[in-house]
Amino acid sequence: MPGAVLKHRFASGRPPLAMRGRSLLLRLATLSLLVFPASSVRAESCLAAGDLDSSTRTALTAAALRYFDLVEKGDTASLRQGAMPSVASDFSVIETTVIDNKAALAGAKAALRPAFLLVAEGTESIARAEFYCGVFGSKGQTRDSAVFSLNNLSPGKYGVVILDAPSSKNARTVSMILQQQGSDWKLRDLYIQASECASHDSAWLASRAREFHAKGQMHNAWLYYIEAISLVSPLPFMSTKASDDLYDESQKLQPADFPVEAKTADPSAGTTAGTAAYKLTSIVPVVVGDDLDLLVKYQAADVSNTNQTYQSNVAVMKALVSKYPELRTAFAAVVARAVDASGRDYGTMLAMREIK
Repeated sequence: MPGAVLKHRFASGRPPLAMRGRSLLLRLATLSLLVFPASSVRAESCLAAGDLDSSTRTALTAAALRYFDLVEKGDTASLRQGAMPSVASDFSVIETTVIDNKAALAGAKAALRPAFLLVAEGTESIARAEFYCGVFGSKGQTRDSAVFSLNNLSPGKYGVVILDAPSSKNARTVSMILQQQGSDWKLRDLYIQASECASHDSAWLASRAREFHAKGQMHNAWLYYIEAISLVSPLPFMSTKASDDLYDESQKLQPADFPVEAKTADPSAGTTAGTAAYKLTSIVPVVVGDDLDLLVKYQAADVSNTNQTYQSNVAVMKALVSKYPELRTAFAAVVARAVDASGRDYGTMLAMREIK
């Protein structure tokens, strides 16, 4: 069963950038890149790989390859020694990430993507830092551009290095945020995620989404677009041309009866009288092994009574697939997670055939 979502230091606390206000971001990008010199109006600047001096580019890639070697070996002790002091003092999230992916990355020969250098100037943290990297065209991003959107970013120089790691079961992307400390590049954060689902890539999922759309199965179509965007977006705060294009294609399909942002949804609404009401806070696809499952979170008063919470989880699954029977054809299982006000949660997974 999938564990709780890991909280990374660089997480923006919001859905992937491509799933939000892309048109506004592009207007801002055009304004900052084409009208004003970035250094005169912004505290943030970005250099793409082609603009980096050779010494910086070499140091960044060497550090990333060194850290990847430790990740691939599962050597969390050595990895911790290479982390920023504030990260090393609370290393549990990165350690869990490495352990969870050790088997999948064993023996992987990673390929480096072009790196980015993010520079946050000033003396105070930036509440909302936006970095526009590379060249933007009249229609927005180009093949080698990227947008990074980060909350509460401390001043400093940050390297973003992404590696593609093939695997016998679902290829991974290993993304590192490195922070410059003196002449060293220290590990600031680490993200590892699948770039395939059951050996299928983002393009395959997008194709399936279009098929669902053609059949009138809008909920399946929307969810498959989300997963397609997730697979092509190695970082939750990074947007690229590929993710933007999928966003443009999918935005009109977002179901009005699904939870989004702060809005909740009740799968029992409009169903049999007497059915308990539930406030769903999110419905997202999730890769589990070779399967694409559905992860559903909902509000709960208390999760300490696990027997009672298990029954509630099962009831939520039944209500969900009863209201949206199309989900049975698109997902192998459902994971329901009850989350109380303190953030504690309790999850239950059932295969679709077991939800009756």
